[in-house]
Amino acid sequence: MKMTQMQDYLRPTYVIDFDYPAVMKKAKELAGNSKNSVEITRICFEFVRDEILHSHDHLMNPVTLKASEVLKYGTGYCYAKSHLLAALLRANSIPAGLCYQRLSRNDDGAPFCLHGLNAVYLEEIGWYRIDARGNREGVNAHSTRLKNSWPMR
Repeated sequence: MKMTQMQDYLRPTYVIDFDYPAVMKKAKELAGNSKNSVEITRICFEFVRDEILHSHDHLMNPVTLKASEVLKYGTGYCYAKSHLLAALLRANSIPAGLCYQRLSRNDDGAPFCLHGLNAVYLEEIGWYRIDARGNREGVNAHSTRLKNSWPMR
């Protein structure tokens, strides 16, 4: 089995298409003149969390998948939002990956849904999970760590 190399978390893919001009432009715009990976990560995270609407919460179409589609239409389900966040980070040379969680919609354990979020590698911290899903009544996607001790402040 091939070990994953850090370079794998820096390259474009079909859904993490930061080589698409509009995605690269937005990534560089968000980073501005900053060279601080922690600050750039925070800015990109907050952009995706706050400016990209969750498709289900806002009853929006189309259903997006690729980072470029999410940016173009301003909407995506959690997994699509994670594709955009990974693309923005990778475009700024910050290693980012995708994580998935199996969640129950009910307290009785069924049915299940799949939730997408990100992991980012920050030199000062190591791998760090971030969830840019966004909040609504009944959904608090901000972990205690992110909310109270987000290392990027």
